[in-house]
Amino acid sequence: MAIRVAVDAMGGDRAPAVVVEGAVQACRGADGRLHVLLFGDETEVGRELENQGVRDLPIELVHAPERIGMGESPAAAVKTKRQSSIHLGLGAHLQGAADAFVSAGNTGAVMAASLFILGRLPNVARPAVIGFFPTTRGFCIVLDIGTNVDCRPEHLVQFARMGAIYCEHVLKRPDPVVALLNIGEEPGKGNDQVKAAFDLLQREEGLNFRGNVEGRDVLQHAADVVVCDGFVGNVMLKLGESVLPVLGRLIGAEMAVLGYSDEQKGLVMNVLGRVKGRFDPDEYGGAPLLGVDGNVLIGHGGSSAKAIARMITTAAEMVEQDVRASIAQAFQARAASA
Repeated sequence: MAIRVAVDAMGGDRAPAVVVEGAVQACRGADGRLHVLLFGDETEVGRELENQGVRDLPIELVHAPERIGMGESPAAAVKTKRQSSIHLGLGAHLQGAADAFVSAGNTGAVMAASLFILGRLPNVARPAVIGFFPTTRGFCIVLDIGTNVDCRPEHLVQFARMGAIYCEHVLKRPDPVVALLNIGEEPGKGNDQVKAAFDLLQREEGLNFRGNVEGRDVLQHAADVVVCDGFVGNVMLKLGESVLPVLGRLIGAEMAVLGYSDEQKGLVMNVLGRVKGRFDPDEYGGAPLLGVDGNVLIGHGGSSAKAIARMITTAAEMVEQDVRASIAQAFQARAASA
């Protein structure tokens, strides 16, 4: 049976055109494994579907008369726009008409609506969003990257547990290494929050906790799962997004000073382009929202069609591996043993 993915067709800077194109790419590469439900304005989305010529693909248009803009207040929009593409898409997931939901729209609104409509899994105090960071050995995941700017130590332990489950089930890394982001590697470093979290993580059974890592260690792949609060994680994410554009400008300026020929510049920029691909968020398929009672992925507002397609296929992988159930079982077992 095909996996049904509800897609917010109105979410993103270039919606619905880019979203529809991404959905078409995902379905064409899925060999019948996917069924996509596009939630959005039937006129706008229908026009884009006509432009793509998709009569032979398993894509269904579901009319949603309202949309939540990128700059709207998440709390206000979630309360007032009950017929939005986000609301109706998540509602379809809740009702069992869809197996997952993805959106490149207003991040705060997607998170708020997910909590309001789907709710949290039992025993999960704070859902968290995963970020993907390129490393010298592929990539690692960091959580939380912005959902929870203020955390208690026990929340960081839950992030570690959810991240490890995702890493093992979806990324296929058995017994993933977990680390706590800190200002030093030694036990006893950091503020009260991370010192207490360190002690809890050390005592957490079934978790491959290696201890503290510093920011400089993350891109060296010091761990598969790096845990921090959402304030620190979001700062890391935004800093990481700035690296390649700044590096490109600096390299271009230095090549001009050194008098490189066009051929030499081309060779250098070719290498930089290959490295840049490792930092491209389009490669990682959105950010899973772990801890809600469903399968939800959130994309960057500037997501390309390729990124939307990757989000849809990643959502299908989460459904296939039943990440939601794995997290629920792990947290139930932990609560029972407490």
